[in-house]
Amino acid sequence: MKIRFIPLFSVILFLIIFLFFYKGLQNSNIYVPKNTIIKDIPSFEVEIFDSDERITSEIIFKNNQFYLVNIWSSWCIPCRDEHTFLMELKAQKNLKIVGFNYKDNNKKAKTFLKELGSPYEIILSDKDGTIAIEWGAYGVPETFLVFNKKIIKKIIGPLDQNLLLEIKRLIE
Repeated sequence: MKIRFIPLFSVILFLIIFLFFYKGLQNSNIYVPKNTIIKDIPSFEVEIFDSDERITSEIIFKNNQFYLVNIWSSWCIPCRDEHTFLMELKAQKNLKIVGFNYKDNNKKAKTFLKELGSPYEIILSDKDGTIAIEWGAYGVPETFLVFNKKIIKKIIGPLDQNLLLEIKRLIE
């Protein structure tokens, strides 16, 4: 009797462990933060790209105006991929694009912009990445749609055709 119980117990134990691990594989462990948020933009003072001049967020962002804040770097491959979409958005009359150059070498960033063109109304230097952290960025590229000094949409990763259309719909 004892001999029959051990194999039966082993099979049941194996099935329980198998079901436990199988269930664990079905759950996604990837955290995806909300990308539709409405919160005030952070207040900051930062250096203008390729300049010693400093500027504050209060001077950059005005009410009743849409801004697209794009965090980018020359070393970021997805930033290069999304650049054509930013150039297309540059043509929108009711949208100003603000660039945060993130942890980048000024010379390489200038080469990047010379090669691809600059969609930015103003470029701000975020050499140590603290401004991006204040905005809630996880990496580059990240983009924030701002209206009335409030973040109304957060885009994690590079822009694509669908996001381009969504931004155009939101700013109309």
